[in-house]
Amino acid sequence: MNAKSLLLSIACVSGLAAPSGLFAQAPAVQFPAPSPGCTLKQHVGLTDIEIVYSRPSAKGRPVFGGLRPYGELWRTGANAPTKISFSTAVKLNGTEVPAGQYALYTIPGEREWTVIIHKDTKTSVFQYNPTNDLVRFQVTPVKLAEPVETFTIDINDIRDDAATLNLLWEKTRVPIKVDLDLVSTLVPQIEAAMAAPGEKKPYYPAALFYYDHGLDLQKAGQWVDAAMAGNETYYIAHLKAKILAKQGDKKGAIAAAKRSSELAIKAKEDGYVKLNDDLISSLK
Repeated sequence: MNAKSLLLSIACVSGLAAPSGLFAQAPAVQFPAPSPGCTLKQHVGLTDIEIVYSRPSAKGRPVFGGLRPYGELWRTGANAPTKISFSTAVKLNGTEVPAGQYALYTIPGEREWTVIIHKDTKTSVFQYNPTNDLVRFQVTPVKLAEPVETFTIDINDIRDDAATLNLLWEKTRVPIKVDLDLVSTLVPQIEAAMAAPGEKKPYYPAALFYYDHGLDLQKAGQWVDAAMAGNETYYIAHLKAKILAKQGDKKGAIAAAKRSSELAIKAKEDGYVKLNDDLISSLK
């Protein structure tokens, strides 16, 4: 029996306390995570999108076709399956996805990726069951000129009813189109607001929404006139010019564009002067 074992036996038999420090633990050391976690939150139109994932780095290793073999299921990140949630229904590459939280799986391919929206967010990739897939669709990857060292998910090309969700790593970008049915949600609200009593109404944003989405231009014109009557500004006058141009009223559009430029010069907004000049040139 060595000295340490003998000391322990004596301490246990006699009830004596072990010498201080005999069972002391080394101080805890916090090491950096190889694939740190990340939460991406983005508001698009009226929809909140949240993505929770872990970000592995290439570290000199070939990624797709190497570290991530082609044709094999991937949790689209590290540590645990990536989670993605939508506060409203969306379309991903034209495929309908109801509001909710899902696991985002992918199957990388050299010429085509399979994107999987999976209903089970709690189990690991090793317990993946395809019967819990909500939808699958195909995406064509894009080759990047410059490599991305750390796996990244971002949301770009944001409009009020669309965006692009990108998966980026090494020299590969996988773009997923996100479309939102904003018109059917917002139009009833706009119409109700305009029909309600009271003078304070969202004339300018309503006119802009109708113009941007190709809706009733007659209503858009009435609302932009009401907005101008309440507060004549260069940007409202510019919208009026665009609505008139789209209706085919070139003379009225040019007059509105010129008025917008006058107001923009006073406000020192030279950018709008250029926009108006371009609009006028396109109408001649």
